[in-house]
Amino acid sequence: MSHSYFMGEALILAKNAEKHADVPVGAVIVKNGEIIAKGQNRREEHKNSLAHAEIEAIDGACRVLGSKYLTGCTLYVTLEPCPMCTGAIINSRIDTVVYGAYDDKAGCMGTLTDMTALGFNHKPEIIGGYMEKECGQVLTEFFENIRNNK
Repeated sequence: MSHSYFMGEALILAKNAEKHADVPVGAVIVKNGEIIAKGQNRREEHKNSLAHAEIEAIDGACRVLGSKYLTGCTLYVTLEPCPMCTGAIINSRIDTVVYGAYDDKAGCMGTLTDMTALGFNHKPEIIGGYMEKECGQVLTEFFENIRNNK
């Protein structure tokens, strides 16, 4: 399987989040070429500010592997992780993060700031802007619809 395939799966989850009026962000965690966990934004659906796609996927992967560490795993997420999610990625020791759209307002893997450069005990490999156009378009359309419906 390829980066394109896994990011495509994350995009499907992002579009599903949008059906619940959530910001369309999706995430999958892959180990040994297989998806072991999925997540999507559910902040509106669950009325919970912690319900980010990455957190849901990390929680699921920890349960599947029976470990707090996700070494050997790659996270694919449609939007650059925020401070909370970047902290969870560092603490769970995910090896690689592949994200789509850059986030000028909250991106903590190089855009607004780079938390992974702060000297924590783990630094994931980061591939930013992967399928940026496709991932960004889903977000742009979501926010345009909100503005147009006000």
